[in-house]
Amino acid sequence: MRMNFWTRVLPVVLGWLVFLSSAATANAPTTLRNAYQGDFVIGASMNAAQITGQDQRGDAIIETQFNSISPENVLKWEIVHPEPGKYDFDLADKYVAFGLEHHMFIHGHTLVWHNQVPAWVFRDEKGNLLTRDALLTRMRDHIQMVVGRYKGKIKSWDVVNEALNEDGSLRQSEWEKIIGDDFIEKAFEYAHEADPEAQLFYNDYNLEKEGKRKGALALIKKLKSEGVPVSGVGLQGHCNLTLPSVEQFDQTIQEFSALGVKVAISELDVDLLPSGGRQPTADLSLHIKENPALNPYVNGLPDAVQQELAKRYDELFRVFLKHRDSVERVTFWGVTDADSWRNNYPIRGRTNYPLLFDRSGRPKPAFDAVLRVAQDRTAH
Repeated sequence: MRMNFWTRVLPVVLGWLVFLSSAATANAPTTLRNAYQGDFVIGASMNAAQITGQDQRGDAIIETQFNSISPENVLKWEIVHPEPGKYDFDLADKYVAFGLEHHMFIHGHTLVWHNQVPAWVFRDEKGNLLTRDALLTRMRDHIQMVVGRYKGKIKSWDVVNEALNEDGSLRQSEWEKIIGDDFIEKAFEYAHEADPEAQLFYNDYNLEKEGKRKGALALIKKLKSEGVPVSGVGLQGHCNLTLPSVEQFDQTIQEFSALGVKVAISELDVDLLPSGGRQPTADLSLHIKENPALNPYVNGLPDAVQQELAKRYDELFRVFLKHRDSVERVTFWGVTDADSWRNNYPIRGRTNYPLLFDRSGRPKPAFDAVLRVAQDRTAH
């Protein structure tokens, strides 16, 4: 019994000691959530190990540093609704319970997406594609069940995820092919029916690029003109050291804000590895063959690159803070570098360093840089 107690408590205590020693000055705020209190909630995505308490080091960071959480996978269709008529809310319930216990803003990700959705969703018992009406019924039943279960607990949802191509046109997903272009409107309507108080977001990557941004702006204008209850837009924020530029982020936030919707930086990280000549993307269909030249930091991150990462986070958070009246949530996609999907995308097995905490859970220079942005604001 005593061993179990210390096994659970010691990582939390050590985590607190590390964080309290990491502030740039003695009087500086020592946690991200305190530094940005009153500006926007600041969060991280949680994986299954953190949700179930197996990753106590990660949990200590989440509890100490953040006041908002997003689920990495546990609310996606393939997890909560793997078979017709069968729902599995075990991990999702634990996720929500964690947020409630720690008085956090709880976000839901995601209801309608073309990835991580079982093939059966689009077909009848004979294997034929569903009709429009049948798929709408299936979509509505799923959204009503999932959103309704957490009504009043999950405060915001990514209702539709990544429905646009890079040129801003609608992606030819099964949702679009079977239902038509209005599948997006229907998803938002069903989510609003299930929880009229929840904030409802459209979420996507590369919205800082002009073509895709124009398509998303047109989509949001159309939804609002039709009275569809869209609350905001999630800019995923999967960056590298140079792209999207500060100017692109600034313009993108301004343009969506001008439509009267809120903005979330929903999946923030910074890729530090060579891209193989490709522009930043989060398209999961992209795969590149292994190449040692594209995995240069296997034995650790050089200090010069640590400082580049810190500078990059500094400039990003200055933009977010500038738009604090529009940006209501900033979420890192992962807790420590060890958790990040960047380690396996688009090349499996790479060693990446995209977040504020290293593989041992220690704050990096980038963590101090993000704190300093808030300190500079309060100093002036």
